[in-house]
Amino acid sequence: MLYMKNAGILLFLLVSNSICALGQSERRQQPPAEPSVTVSNAISHVMFAGTNEGLFTINSAGRTESLWTGGSVKKILNTTDTWVILSNEGILISKDMQNWEKRNQGLPVKTIKIYNEGKKTFLNMVQEVKDIEINPVNPQIMVCNTKDRVFLSRNQGQSWTALASLPYQTNGIKAVASAYMPQLTVFLSHSIYGIHYIQPDIAGSKWTEIETGIEKQETTNNPDEISDIAVIQSNESVKPEIYVSQTFRRRIYKLDWEKKSFSNIWKDNSVFGTVDSLFPEKDELYFIYEGTVASIDYKDLRMRQRPDIQRSIRMFPSNLKPNCIIINNSQRIQLSELWLLNEPGTMTNNIAANKEGLYVPVHHVVLNDGLANYRDVINKAGLNMIVLDMKDDEGRLRFTPKNSAISARGRSFRPLDIDPFLQDMKKQGIYTIARITAFKDRELFSRENSKYAVWDRSGKPWVGYDDARRKKTDITEEDRRNSRLQFFPANDPDYEIVRELNDERWVDPYSEEIWDYIANISVELHERGFDEIQFDYIRFPTDGQNLNEARYRWQDSGMDMESAILSFLRHVRSRVKAPISICIYGANGWYRTGARTGQEVELLAPWVDVICPMYYPSHFEQHFLAQNPPEMRPWRIYYIGTLRNDRIGRGQVIIRPWAQAFFLNVSYDRRYYNNDYVRRQIEGVREAGKGGFAYWNMGGRYDDIF
Repeated sequence: MLYMKNAGILLFLLVSNSICALGQSERRQQPPAEPSVTVSNAISHVMFAGTNEGLFTINSAGRTESLWTGGSVKKILNTTDTWVILSNEGILISKDMQNWEKRNQGLPVKTIKIYNEGKKTFLNMVQEVKDIEINPVNPQIMVCNTKDRVFLSRNQGQSWTALASLPYQTNGIKAVASAYMPQLTVFLSHSIYGIHYIQPDIAGSKWTEIETGIEKQETTNNPDEISDIAVIQSNESVKPEIYVSQTFRRRIYKLDWEKKSFSNIWKDNSVFGTVDSLFPEKDELYFIYEGTVASIDYKDLRMRQRPDIQRSIRMFPSNLKPNCIIINNSQRIQLSELWLLNEPGTMTNNIAANKEGLYVPVHHVVLNDGLANYRDVINKAGLNMIVLDMKDDEGRLRFTPKNSAISARGRSFRPLDIDPFLQDMKKQGIYTIARITAFKDRELFSRENSKYAVWDRSGKPWVGYDDARRKKTDITEEDRRNSRLQFFPANDPDYEIVRELNDERWVDPYSEEIWDYIANISVELHERGFDEIQFDYIRFPTDGQNLNEARYRWQDSGMDMESAILSFLRHVRSRVKAPISICIYGANGWYRTGARTGQEVELLAPWVDVICPMYYPSHFEQHFLAQNPPEMRPWRIYYIGTLRNDRIGRGQVIIRPWAQAFFLNVSYDRRYYNNDYVRRQIEGVREAGKGGFAYWNMGGRYDDIF
């Protein structure tokens, strides 16, 4: 991405004048379906952009043309005679920009289950490729990655080979690159475990971590996530220059290969910030951070903003919003992750934005005096939202359904008369959310001979448990009457093995019949007046030392946890017209991983309106972000956590965290929990944006929020 003197100004004038001449009505017309650009005449096309509608170009006359419309495009790469796009269809390559060939052989396939009117079909697609890079010396060498594996091609993507697995089971690979050191060396960045490299031509080579010099998350041993890796190298014998950036702090580093360490070459004083889309050329390193394209001069390390490039990007018609772009001047500037240039508050037009409220146990509002008390709390706290269970943590329905298909599977328990309740809420101007526990369901667990239950490997319904070795003299009669405890002989006659059964009962998240049941509930609740549908326990079970014994009989070939949750959301989204929110573990909002739960934010964000991470300070390790002053820990967790979740979701979804309004008997809470503890969470969320928040107290007691 060389900077030419006056190139940006000339490009701006050329494209601006051409587009203005088209007129507003022509700009909004659909681009022609047939492409007319080839490699030989590509120089006449001043910009190429990947959008959610495909790949497009603006030529020197200001005319927009389509080059490929088979799906969304999030990255464009270009060599002397080859164009590469990274799309939702995987990797495509073209020599003439007219004929595109998919090059996904060897990449893993993801299966999406589609359920409609009692019939299921399957959509087999390449698993999401997170990043792809071409080797700067040999364009036949390409590397790409999915969530948990890195793949190498030596024939420009005609076939891919998986490299060795990381020593960690947690997924979360973000970026890849390759260089000659002088052996072929492949690099990756991981959300939790930093930068690793491997030299695949050396027998027995394994991934090796490099973390020296990279800033770590405060109070942890984890290097904070690396967002991108850029390599400059002209031939195999020349020592490469390697640069990396960070996702959650504005930092850029350069690698010292001999010392296996990084040195910081640029940072600013922001508490939080994202740097991504590194693009090197011989004089400057280009990159993007919030709202800004910038470059760093290699010689003096001076950073300057590049409004010339941003003006060029804005020349694309408003109905074709670029995800990535190539500006076709002499340097062919390549930038991706253009969502970082969006104006703040993009999501605030959504009806679900700017909502601040609380969870209320449904049995507390069945009586009018209970409802009046919560009205007072909402008014006193200046809130505008209420969340109620309509399918509770036991799987019971807390309303009386009209749809017989719902009644056939679900049981109403102490139902709320929702029609007058919702009318009253609308008069008060209070936004209403129906909370539905998705896959934790004691009711359905036992129905029809446990047809829908998660089973164990012995062919029985699975229940999580934990074993402990206890002295017989410490076991009371009350313990032995406890139905959740089981007792087994130990090797030592003075001891017994005490097995504590988990109180949770899970149905199979792969079951399309469960999806349809939940969709029926959601449709009816929205039709009867709820403003939003919220899914909690939209995940797989995570607790119990016997978790590895869980078996999912509804799992179809090619499906994994992420594709199960994605298939479920696609099914519900096709039927429910209300905003949809999902509750996720705090760790899944903090790190780029869906490990154990299937809650991978990057995949789920396009299918929901709101993500609600549970960043309860009590649930993190007690020293996490508890640096001085330690009482500011709740603010840090909610401010930084809200922003991290937003960046992982690429700014396309509202982040509305659950705030902890309860005391838990852990060390930090014992010392610091009070009204200020709760208040600081809210201040952190509000300073991070306008997504809103909801207070959580299982018992519905909210004295601590004032």
